[in-house]
Amino acid sequence: MSTIHDFSARGIDGAEQSLDAYRGRVLLVVNVASKCGFTPQYAGLEELYRTFHGDGLTVLGFPCDQFGHQEPGDEAQIQEFCSTQYDITFPMYAKINVNGADAHPLYQWLKGEKPGVFGTEGIKWNFTKFLVGRDGQVIKRYAPTDTPASIRDDITQALSAPV
Repeated sequence: MSTIHDFSARGIDGAEQSLDAYRGRVLLVVNVASKCGFTPQYAGLEELYRTFHGDGLTVLGFPCDQFGHQEPGDEAQIQEFCSTQYDITFPMYAKINVNGADAHPLYQWLKGEKPGVFGTEGIKWNFTKFLVGRDGQVIKRYAPTDTPASIRDDITQALSAPV
């Protein structure tokens, strides 16, 4: 598989969705959790989504419970939390694994495209972010400590790049 558009994932509503639906858009793919020290980043991710959605940005949230059991709820509980606590309107997906033998194929691909520090592929914690260009290729990987506001310039640049 050569681009993000070759993958699909189960939406938080349970329906399988092809990521080809986002062809031509810049994507920010994030593994999220409701009970993490980085959970307040939801507000910044939503702000980016609302600010740049009309320009071609979509944020995709992938709940994951592999780090300190910080996403213990089921999809309905996750959706309720995101809606009531952060008024999330960007697309959310069903809970997945991002590391290990049963890591979601999308995350296997993302990690292979942009390894982390020192070439390690594993996701280190919640709120690791991948910026994907309109062409479906990974542009950059960000650590959990990189806030949504700190990557704003990279998003602007990706949105202005030719397809």
